Amino acid sequence: MLAAFCERQWCDGLPIVPPTEARVRAMLGGAPGDRSLGVMPPLWRLATLEKLAINAVMAGCEPAAFPLIVAAVEAMLDPSFNLYGVQATTHPVAPLLIVHGPIAAALGVHSGSGCFGPGFRGNATIGRAIRLTLLNIGGAWPGRHDMATQGSPAKFSYCIAEHGEASPWGALHEDNVVTVFGGEPPHNVNDHVSTTAGGILATVADTAVSLGSNVGWYFSQSQLLIVLGPEHAKTIAGDGLSRADVQRFVFEHARLPLRTLKLGGMWGIHDWPRWMHAITDDDALVPQVPSPEDVMVIVAGGPGKHSSVVPNCTFSRAVSRPVRPIHP
Repeated sequence: MLAAFCERQWCDGLPIVPPTEARVRAMLGGAPGDRSLGVMPPLWRLATLEKLAINAVMAGCEPAAFPLIVAAVEAMLDPSFNLYGVQATTHPVAPLLIVHGPIAAALGVHSGSGCFGPGFRGNATIGRAIRLTLLNIGGAWPGRHDMATQGSPAKFSYCIAEHGEASPWGALHEDNVVTVFGGEPPHNVNDHVSTTAGGILATVADTAVSLGSNVGWYFSQSQLLIVLGPEHAKTIAGDGLSRADVQRFVFEHARLPLRTLKLGGMWGIHDWPRWMHAITDDDALVPQVPSPEDVMVIVAGGPGKHSSVVPNCTFSRAVSRPVRPIHP
């Protein structure tokens, strides 16, 4: 069966669970299969609950995860997420699902050590269900509609939970919510030396800027996701900084001077806002995002003095949706 599915380009190349009628019916849990959430780009096919259920079965999801998958697709179809751009760009962007609230533990979505990696059924299958949906309903196949130059492993499965209990500032969302963030793979932040908030956040801010990053050249819509490891978060909060203080620090320090930006990357592209074209001081530090609120900060991971920066693809905005039961 796998060979047939691969030949027809119905899967991602990994083994799948055959989507039998009984399994799809169990995934739907009585919800009407013909209910549509809208059309999914780039081929603008109807995203019905039955089609979502088929892909969720193939990915190995448990039926309990289906309301989360539905909420995530609803979030991706929000115009501000710009799923067409995410699906069709040459950038290696993938929708990262961040699961908040008690539902994460109930579904086995891992938030601790190695949360971006393998070993956890909830993370792997829910993230994969979204990818199969983007392939089979949206039609974004590599080299055909998905034009990512090199792609990334995040295009197989990209799903974590927020580690609210380990956050000194509490969870970003206490209720059952899923956030979709169109992001690159995580950029590691390694700081085993700093004992102050300023030291750690300086390392975070430096990791967030580079000539090759999309963030900054499409300034008006850029966002950054900072995923602090619990140890880094504890040190930062121990110096009295709030989540808003972290956002402000990264906003103010994740910058490159204009002379550096002129060396290459995306300098001069037409999408730069007019006021940035007007800057003439080569020492001016140009911000990466429009405001501190465009720096999202969550805590996830386990022991160890590492964190992550996840830049977005510049034309996509993070969207959150509540996870609710799907009524028949």
